[in-house]
Amino acid sequence: MAKLPRIRLKRVYDPPAADDGKRFLVDRLWPRGFRKDALKTDGWLKEIAPSTALCRWFGHDPARWEEFQLRYFAELRGQGEACRDLLAQARQGNVTFLYAARDTEHNNAVALKRYLEQQSSTKMASTRRTIPLDKPLRKRR
Repeated sequence: MAKLPRIRLKRVYDPPAADDGKRFLVDRLWPRGFRKDALKTDGWLKEIAPSTALCRWFGHDPARWEEFQLRYFAELRGQGEACRDLLAQARQGNVTFLYAARDTEHNNAVALKRYLEQQSSTKMASTRRTIPLDKPLRKRR
């Protein structure tokens, strides 16, 4: 059975921890106040971040959160390979998504984590063996 992904979220301004695992910046723009060599990260995944147009439309307005997630998920469906790679890494060990937003509940890292967890649970559910209801069970010999 496939392992569940272990994805954590952390603001870029919070100090790194030993149990962060691999750390990826998931914002399209580099966070203010950080030199690129100063931020402890294993990668900058700007291609998986929401589009500039979607970020501008959202504007971190909690009233637009549900619609933002739907639109972002639609964008993520076009990033299949990148999403599969992230899920594979999260099944191997802890992965931490870094973001700069002040709002810890309504940001692209939260939405990305939710999307990947949904993809993981959907894939796990589709790989489970099912028994057709129209056929009788055979007895084992």
